[in-house]
This record gives sequence, structure tokens and C-alpha cells, in this order.
Amino acid sequence: MAPSYENLPIDDDEFDESQIDFTDIEEQYQVRLDEGLDAFVVVDGLPVVPEDNRAKLVKFLLRKLNSVGRVKDDGVFMPLNDEGKTEGYAFVEYNAPSEAVQAVKQLHGTPLDKKHTMAVNKLTDIDRYGREGRIEEEYYPPEIEPFQQKEHLRSWLGDSDARDQIVMFRGDKVGVFWNEKEDAPEAAVDRDNWTEFFVQWSPQGTFLTSMHAQGVQLWGGKTWSRQKRFAHPGVNLVDFSPSEKYVTTWSHKPLQVDENHPVPHLSLEEDGKNYIIWDIATGKPLRSFTTIDVPSTTDAEGNPVKKKMQWPTFKWSSDDKYVARMTQGQSISVYELPRMNLLEKASIKIEGVMDFEWAPATPKRDGIKVYEQLLCYWTPELGSNPAKVGLMSIPSKEIVRTRNLFNVSDAKLHWQSEAAYVCVKVDRHSKSKKSMATNLEIFRVREKGVPVEVVDSIKDTVINFAWEPKGNRFVLITTGEIPAQAAVPPKTSVSFFCPEKAKGNVVGNFRHIRTYDKKNSNAIYWSPKGRFVVVASLQSQQSFDLDFYDLSYEKPKDEKDEKDKDLTANLQLMNTAEHYGVTDIEWDPTGRYVATVASAFRHHMENGYHLYDFKGNLLREEHIDRFKQLIWRPRPPTLLSKEEQSEIRKNLRNYSKLFDEQDLAKKNTANRQVVEQRRRLLQEWLAWRESMIEMLKEEGAEIELNGGIVKKEDGETEETEEVEEIVEEIIEETEEVIG
Repeated sequence: MAPSYENLPIDDDEFDESQIDFTDIEEQYQVRLDEGLDAFVVVDGLPVVPEDNRAKLVKFLLRKLNSVGRVKDDGVFMPLNDEGKTEGYAFVEYNAPSEAVQAVKQLHGTPLDKKHTMAVNKLTDIDRYGREGRIEEEYYPPEIEPFQQKEHLRSWLGDSDARDQIVMFRGDKVGVFWNEKEDAPEAAVDRDNWTEFFVQWSPQGTFLTSMHAQGVQLWGGKTWSRQKRFAHPGVNLVDFSPSEKYVTTWSHKPLQVDENHPVPHLSLEEDGKNYIIWDIATGKPLRSFTTIDVPSTTDAEGNPVKKKMQWPTFKWSSDDKYVARMTQGQSISVYELPRMNLLEKASIKIEGVMDFEWAPATPKRDGIKVYEQLLCYWTPELGSNPAKVGLMSIPSKEIVRTRNLFNVSDAKLHWQSEAAYVCVKVDRHSKSKKSMATNLEIFRVREKGVPVEVVDSIKDTVINFAWEPKGNRFVLITTGEIPAQAAVPPKTSVSFFCPEKAKGNVVGNFRHIRTYDKKNSNAIYWSPKGRFVVVASLQSQQSFDLDFYDLSYEKPKDEKDEKDKDLTANLQLMNTAEHYGVTDIEWDPTGRYVATVASAFRHHMENGYHLYDFKGNLLREEHIDRFKQLIWRPRPPTLLSKEEQSEIRKNLRNYSKLFDEQDLAKKNTANRQVVEQRRRLLQEWLAWRESMIEMLKEEGAEIELNGGIVKKEDGETEETEEVEEIVEEIIEETEEVIG
């Protein structure tokens, strides 16, 4: 059939090309950017050099690029500008798209030299972002939002009664409460389903952390609004830096980042990672890491020992300037914050390293005036080489002290809170390896040359050790040989140590004060202010003992022991108590109160908590079904100087009188409120009764009054008066002499 031209326009001017649909042709011949350019990446942040130096720069750049894949021959294109210099970027083609993806993951954000940091992105990202409408053709200046006053995140510190707060997780409810001593705590906020797993305070109490399947949320302020959100699907654990600048999140499942379904602040760089270190101020990740497998070990009989992941894995220096992680048996990697670059671009090689700990405060070593942080590490015996403990200064990486040890089975590192001492608890075996004993190697960090004092009078194995916070006394728990398949755990002993008195500012040698034998204790909890300590039996099915000790007890002169006159401690057992099923013990930040918890995370028998004062007097107990957590809200460091704190201690008796008066007034106020409430109810009752009597009289009913109005024999009536009194009666009073 011949074609028809009847519908064609008569003149060319009338022909409109926009009316013709070319979509089928465009689709057929469109360049497939997402398919054809997947092997290309764009590298930004390069130095700007003349054309003569371009080949040298390309050669240097290829060393970095080929570390993650293979760049094609002549696969680097570095354009020049009109002045004959490079533009500071380059287009790179790899042999395969998977290599380009690895280049983005591993090379993006890595330093090229001291002044230049590479930014590596896929070339197809430019087209993808633009095609999806994320880039406007016309520039619009950003809108600056009006200033909004944020909530004061530490407003709870201004409480007029200086009360502390507690978070309690019970059932599906999480609440923050004010401590009211003997009375029921006053709720500040109480919410259902606030967390899916557990709650946790930040180190200085600014934020309350809630854990969810999709990540971590931080809450704070008077209204307990959400302050930050960190998206980490499948998160299991969280750890804050000491100054609350950074936070680490970890999941046992590697992250899976999907470009088509992005997660806020997460990029391809986080794909396959387990750890993310976040900047709390910006809410963005600084760097992510994968989990390092712990080398498998065997026991004395050759049986494999179950691996235990150390938490926190990333450990912070006291000032948040460094974070470090150990590759067991090989090295310690120290990263500088906030850039998260490896210190001096290399890990610290320490053959056989088993553990390390940062000093919890900035050290003040004798004669050292430059800035430093200290970390302590230990290595086991390797071949003919002895075990070793070392103190290393950061950032110089200088070894400032080492100590060789022999016949070592295990070691634990215990820093004193002010970094004045570090105690290495060394478990030693005999030559036959049939018996065990413990030595304490105490490094005196602030003394010249860092001398080491050895406490080797301990014949049994130490199962727990704890320094006094801000002090120089310590408590340890020892036990004898643990029989295999023993139904009942062996008895333990609790020992107390303190320094001898010495002239001047020198701290004397450590001496044993006293040992309490035939105990079941396994846990030590010092008051955060020192002096008082609770020694307890936790998670035991046979014993639930709580022993409250005072190490600065003021004995009367006639009771002082002559042998203790040269010691810096006066030990006194103040009180004993029991809490069935106790699993956790929590001191409040002021050291005035201590709470014991029976958590449903451990068992489901009589869950709840007991509240004691520091002397061990029970203030209140509460049994709550499915009670899981009780955690006191931490306080930030005091703003008072040492002189001001010393002045307060001197006048503490005067302050105590004022506090006693306030407590009495508060108690009287409570009693007065009860009396007023009862009087109001009585007046309402009498008014209603009188109105009923009047109504019945109007209706002509005969009324016989039993109270209020009394009929006399002569027919007259007499009004009576009701008086209410509150009487306090002591049922029983006992006196017990302790010690």
C-alpha cells in the first residue's frame, strides 16, 4: 500500500518537532552510565602541581590506588588548567567495578601527605545524585534558622535539696526519679517502652542512653527530649569517652549499607564494619572498624578455651585526645582525635601483648613538664624471655618503665583513680605448676624513676582487687584452691592494706591491716568519695552478705590499738546486712547512699532493690516484678578548688547541723500536711452530717444523736469537742556494741 501524505503540514513553518515522541529512540541509544562507568572513581584533594611534575604525582598516587585494586594502564587522567597546572583532582579507572568500590571504602579520607587528604568517590555518584534531583541547577543561599534556646542539660544539679537522680528500668517502663531517702522516690519522668534492651548514663550524667534495634538515642534536659540519634542497626553495646565528646557503638553483626536505602550518616565506608566511633556534637561517624578475632587458646589439659571479647575494645585516654585498640599478641593501635588518624601512621608493635589500660587521669610524673598520657601493658613469657609489664608515654611512645616477671599464669592491671599508682596483680604458678599464688607489683607513678613496690605476702590467689578512689588504700579478696566439680564454692578472705605514716609528702610502704577469714564475699564496691567500702557476695545461691566497712573510723583514745598507730587507716566493720538474690551494687555519686539490686536480667526471684545509707542502715526496700536496672545519675567533676573543698571539710559539723534542721523541718512539714489533710476531711464530714441532720429535721424525722450533740437528763443538749492528737510510741529499742 502506498504511503499517504494527507496529514503532513503544508509549510515547514507549521512543523512542530516537540509533538513527536522520541522516548523509544532515546532509550535505545542512551549511554548507560551506571553500567559503563562503575569502574571509575574521582580522586579529590590532590596537590596542585605544574605539568612537569604531573607524572611524578601520578606515580606517587598509583602507590595508594593499587593497594586496593589494579588501575588500568593509563587509567589515571589528571586534567590541566589554562596556566598549565593540575586542577587538584583526577579520574581513575580500575579493572573491575568491585575494585572501585573498595577504593571508595578504604581510601576515602586517608591522608596523602601532611597537607592533603584524599576524597575518593564513584564517578557514577555524580550522575545518580543529579538525576534524582538532589542538585539544583540554580544556586539558592542556605536559610539560617532562627536561634532557639536549648534546654539546660545539667539543670538537675540545681536542685534546691541537692538530691540525686536514679534511673530505674522495670518491666517495660523506664523512669528517672529523685532520691527521697526513706520515702518513695519522686518521679521526674516515667515512660513506657523507652528502651528495647537496657539504659545507660553517660560518664558525667548529661545524657541517658536508650538502646534500640536501629541504633542508640541520647536523652536529656528538663523535658527529657531526644538530644542525639546514632543509627547503627543491630547495635549491642555502647561506650562513651570520659569527657562525653565521643561514643563507640558495636554490633556483633557487620553493617550492611544499601545505597538504594540509605541510613542517616552511614555511607559505603561503614559497610561490613562492627564498630563506629561517633562525634556526639555533630552526630556523625568519625571512623568505623571491623571486629578483630581473638586468638584461640587452650587450657593446661589442651582443651579449647571459649573466646571472650574484651569490652570496651576501644579504650580512651583520660582527656579524650586518644583512643586505642589492641590486636592481641601483636600490637596496640593509638588514634588521634578528632581526625581518627593512626598516631605517626603506624601501630605500636608489642610482641605477645595481652592487655593494656590507659591512666584514668593525666599523670604528673616527677620532673616531667611536657604533656603526656600513660598506658600500661603486659606481655606473657615467650620462649626464654620473661613476662613483662611496661609503662608507655603517649604521644612520644617512650617506654618509661618496665618490669620483668617470672612464672606468670595471668596478670591484671589496676590503675588508681588519680593515676598515682598502677597495681599489677600477678598470678604466679610454682615450678611444678600445681599451686598458685599472687604478687602485687605496685608502680609508684609520681615518684622519681617510678619505683616498684612488691607485696608478696599473699599466699592464696587474689580473685578481686580495688583501689580506694582518690586515696591510697586497697582491698583484696583471696581464695584457696578451687576443687574441680565443687558443689559449694570455697571460702574467701577479705584483706585490707594501707600505707605507713611517713614524714612530709612521701607515701610510706604498703602494709597489711587486717584479714577477715571464712567469708563468701566476691565483690568490692568503694564509695566514690573513698573511706567507706561495701564487700559483698554477688550472684551466689548460698550467700547474700553485705559488709559495710569504714577505713577512717575515729576510735576513742582508750580503744586505739598500739600496733595500728603507724598506719594511715582505722578499720571498723560498721554493719552487716543481707539481700536475697543480690546481683548489683550501686553507690550514689556523693557517697551517702548505696543501693543493692536483684535484677531480672540475672534471675526472676524477688526482684527489686534495697536502699542503705553509707553506714549500712536500711532506709527502704521495694520488691518490683521484672525489676531490671537501677543506676545513679553520675555528677560531673566539681568546680570547687581543693582549698574550697578543704574549707568545707573543716566546717562539716556546722553544715551537718544545718542539714539536720532542714531534714527535721521537712519531716515536720510532712506531718503537718497529714494533720491538715485529716482536719479538712473531718470538717467536710461534719458539714455534710449537719446538712443531713437539718434535712431530716425538715422532713419531721426523729433523730437520736450519738456524737457531737448529747441529750441530758433534763432535756437540754450539750456540745462536745473532738480533739485529734498524733502520738509517737517506741515499741522496742535495743542497743548493740559492734566490734
